[in-house]
Amino acid sequence: MNWTGKRVLVTGAGGFIGSHLAERLAELGAHTRAMVRYTSNGNWGWLDSSPRKGDMQVVLGDIRDRDSVREAMRDVDHVFHLAALIAIPYSYHAPDSYVQTNVVGTLNVLQTARDVGVERIVHTSTSEVYGTARYVPIDEKHPLQGQSPYSASKIGADKMAEAFHLSFGLPVVTVRPFNTYGPRQSARAVIPTIVTQCLAGQRTIRLGNLEPTRDLSHVSDTVEGFLAAAASQQAVGTVLNLGNGREISIGDLAHRIAQLASADVAIECDEQRVRPAGSEVERLLADNRLMTALTGWQPRISLDEGLRGTIEWIRENLGQFRVGTYTL
Repeated sequence: MNWTGKRVLVTGAGGFIGSHLAERLAELGAHTRAMVRYTSNGNWGWLDSSPRKGDMQVVLGDIRDRDSVREAMRDVDHVFHLAALIAIPYSYHAPDSYVQTNVVGTLNVLQTARDVGVERIVHTSTSEVYGTARYVPIDEKHPLQGQSPYSASKIGADKMAEAFHLSFGLPVVTVRPFNTYGPRQSARAVIPTIVTQCLAGQRTIRLGNLEPTRDLSHVSDTVEGFLAAAASQQAVGTVLNLGNGREISIGDLAHRIAQLASADVAIECDEQRVRPAGSEVERLLADNRLMTALTGWQPRISLDEGLRGTIEWIRENLGQFRVGTYTL
């Protein structure tokens, strides 16, 4: 798709993936409107330090408020809906906030998109909705399992998107990223947790369960996947897995990062970081063939290449992390 002149809204644009996506759309010439959650200090999240912030319109609001959503969506062609609460551990403590943001917020986005008649809406899911793999690789027909309040809220949001397509013909495609990593990711995620401890000179790296496996994608590949899904007419009404199709255990990942960071460390399981037994997702491995078939997208960044770049970015920004502090 030629994005030049397209009027685009990105919700959650101040966050990790959202900021990269908003920047890429601005770079491609889209008239990019970035919706960022209102805070009293007017913070734009990662867009505050973005070299592209002058090339987009930033609006403050809250997807839980339909008036905010309607104002942000005024006169746009495409909507990329990424705004969500995403931290799994915090969802154990505040499940209602996840329902309000992820389910009700998504409902507001879908209803407004229907009212104003957008050309396309890309809804963001997560591989966590699959829970522990019953078979691998995981295709889009895999059962959904709400193994945490977070994943349950995302299942609800995904089903609402499905309902609006089937009931009202809303042109929505659901993109289901597996584990995205890269610059700007917070320390609540496993890769920044490992990297910051290595770079801070800690002799022992403390993590949760070391045995679960994850399918990791660099944020630049994830962003290109969003754009490819938005551009494909065949993708409308579908759910598309966005993953590499390779898995690595958390323990092996920690060892690889330590090697790339030239850190001589021991790796320990920290009980406070371990999920409740029934909530742990033991294995995630994407079947991305449908995504490739319908959009032509393929991952391009190898794990080692992506990790090296991420390590260097965190090294340059280490002061922004609370090293060694367990972040919910």
